[in-house]
Amino acid sequence: MEKLKRYLIFFVGLFINSLGVALITKANLGTSPISSIPYVLSLDFSLTLGQFTIIFSVFLILLQIIILRKNFRLEDLLQIPISIFFGYFIDLSMNLLHTINPKLYTTKAACLLIGCLILGFGVYTEVLANVAMLPGESFVRAIVSTWNTDFGKTKIAFDVTMAVSAAIMSFFFFHELNGIREGTIIAALLVGFIARFFGKQLAAIENLLFEREEDIIEEL
Repeated sequence: MEKLKRYLIFFVGLFINSLGVALITKANLGTSPISSIPYVLSLDFSLTLGQFTIIFSVFLILLQIIILRKNFRLEDLLQIPISIFFGYFIDLSMNLLHTINPKLYTTKAACLLIGCLILGFGVYTEVLANVAMLPGESFVRAIVSTWNTDFGKTKIAFDVTMAVSAAIMSFFFFHELNGIREGTIIAALLVGFIARFFGKQLAAIENLLFEREEDIIEEL
């Protein structure tokens, strides 16, 4: 029952994440770093942002298998159905927010900041559930565990690599910069900070939602 509750909270967080990604994207000031490559591809091909997110996620899982080799666990394959759900949630969120097309820069900036707030809360919710990770974070964790690098610095390097790669692809496909703007940098800087803020301010929620280990031991 405890595990089921955690997975339910995780998938709620996954949907909240998708809403944040969709709103940031709809702001048209550049999408989040992890979504930058799928978004640029979706601008030139017939597949949706969510569908390219699934494809890119599977690519990251394959890279994890190459990096981790025998250390890649069978349970890590759960990232595949999680990625499919996340891609579906992104397309659903984009459809739900289809009427949002801000024209003024101030309105775009407001959508961007609200999107970052939502995405940060979604990340916090996923961390709170503590049962799984999206392929982006799992890929960073694979690098950290294999080469003993710092998680925070590796995550920053990963985000920068995603954004730069998306920018190169944008110039290749469109001969101009599409999908990567100041909003990409703002999202990269803000989302982690917001997630940590929620983690500190709502620390007591974990004890209310989940049984502590000592409580479980006492019951046994």
